[in-house]
Amino acid sequence: MASIGFVVNGKPVSVEAEPATPLLWVVREHLKLTGTKFGCGSGLCGACTVHIDGKAVRSCQISLSQTQGKKVTTIEGLSPTSNHPLQKAWIAEQVPQCGYCQSGMLMSAAALLAANSRPTDDDINNAMTNLCRCGTYARVRRAILRVVEAG
Repeated sequence: MASIGFVVNGKPVSVEAEPATPLLWVVREHLKLTGTKFGCGSGLCGACTVHIDGKAVRSCQISLSQTQGKKVTTIEGLSPTSNHPLQKAWIAEQVPQCGYCQSGMLMSAAALLAANSRPTDDDINNAMTNLCRCGTYARVRRAILRVVEAG
């Protein structure tokens, strides 16, 4: 066991756990931030996407030890009031179906727009590698472009 300190959603935390514990389980079990979902556990589906120092990462593939001194943002930290432009666009475009993948999708889209405020279709394709079993990909694209157009 080790005590690892990092910042989650703007608040400093220290977690006592095995250093190899996946960040996903630290976020969900230790910090009780359950918006980040377990999907495949292999880093493929993206349901567990969070930001580390502003970059979208699959939290199931990041060990707790890799977060030492870093800034982690979960879906709960994207907007304290759920008023982020992407969250509004998600609702306007009726993106969610079952909703399971949506927190990861939103976190990937937010990282994309933070890095590139005017993404092309290719940029969106390259950034949005999350899987959605409901097939809402066209709605996701429309929601991202809605935010781009709103400026």
